[in-house]
Amino acid sequence: MAQTLSDTSSTVVQRSRSTRDRSKVLWIGTIGFTLMFAVWLQFGVLSVPIAEEFGLTNSQVAWLISVAALNGSLWRLITGIMADRWGGRSVMAALMVVSAIPTYFVIYADSYTQLLIFAFLIGLAGNSFTIGVSWVSAWYPKSQQGLALGIFGAGNVGASVTKLVAPLLLAVLPAGGFLGGLIPGGWRFIPVMYALLLLVMAAITWYGSPRPDITPGAGVPLAQQFRVLKKVRVWRFSLYYVVVFGAYVALSGWMPTFYVKNFGLNLGLAALLTALFIFPASLLRPVGGWLSDKHGARPIMYISLCTMVLATGAMMVPSNVWVFTVLLFVVGIAMGVGKAAVFKHIPEYFPKDVGAVGGLVGLIGGLGAVALPPLFAYAQEWTGLSMQSATFGVLFGIALISLVWMQVVVSHDHRDRAHPATADRDAG
Repeated sequence: MAQTLSDTSSTVVQRSRSTRDRSKVLWIGTIGFTLMFAVWLQFGVLSVPIAEEFGLTNSQVAWLISVAALNGSLWRLITGIMADRWGGRSVMAALMVVSAIPTYFVIYADSYTQLLIFAFLIGLAGNSFTIGVSWVSAWYPKSQQGLALGIFGAGNVGASVTKLVAPLLLAVLPAGGFLGGLIPGGWRFIPVMYALLLLVMAAITWYGSPRPDITPGAGVPLAQQFRVLKKVRVWRFSLYYVVVFGAYVALSGWMPTFYVKNFGLNLGLAALLTALFIFPASLLRPVGGWLSDKHGARPIMYISLCTMVLATGAMMVPSNVWVFTVLLFVVGIAMGVGKAAVFKHIPEYFPKDVGAVGGLVGLIGGLGAVALPPLFAYAQEWTGLSMQSATFGVLFGIALISLVWMQVVVSHDHRDRAHPATADRDAG
């Protein structure tokens, strides 16, 4: 009897500790990712004062933003595998320290070439996403992974942090800085602030996260981790993520200019209306995760893609600014919910390869964010359509392709269940 009570007490304590440790991983990971996302996309705002100081052209500013976005996508596959093998705690803390170095030293750039180099290196921070996905999913049971990954992914709201904080600081900080220039003023204060916050967050991640970490990929041969990428299903998930994440990042940067040029609004109102799209596309990710846990990732993804096809199809038709903004808000909701559904799929289908699969999905989604803005512009140039019709025609096309592909897979699954002997498990 005493032994039974002891075992029961031990189980309760272990479960409590496990729950507490999972919560630590989730909240430390989410706060860290929000900071890293803000660092990654800081040039979206800082490019304005930087362009004034260095006399940059619009194309030079575009490249400054693009190289950071590019390097924030290139290494997502590698960092995801590293997190699977060595644990998210150590890889996330290390990336924060590494990212802090160019973030600080960009203040000493005195030429456009140096700015490009530092912006590219700062872009490393964007690869924190797949580290966090691997880390969080490793600590949570399957039934809770959708909500947990949704909460973590809401760190995308970091895209708005610099937009909200930087203009206020630039307005109130003295140009000469503080302590005789030891602490710089102007735009240079922002990178210094972020570098210090990265070091503080790295220490919190290293010392505050539970140990030992969970490493689902430890001991797994590297070739085996890469082998899973041959599956068609992985590439289908990647296309979904281009639709709900790549397009989200692209529109976040594209919409202010779109509102100004297409509707003749001032920049302040254009930025505000863009924020009405950004917030649901970021903050509804936990809702998407919860819905995916409750109803399954596939039906939620299906609804998200259907909504995007209908909304972007309607947005191809010129309308007034308020009708357009309502439709854009609907697109933001679909993206926020859909991003969580994509990453709920991954631990369900690839529980031992979340880092590798999540890394590739994140990589392709990030590259989509880099490729879509030029594609919007070229579509307008090649077709002669209006800016609105060309932009949302592109999005309508990739959303429709994704939806059709999903429908084909659903039809095949129904056929396979009816005729198990003909089932092809790797078909997609």
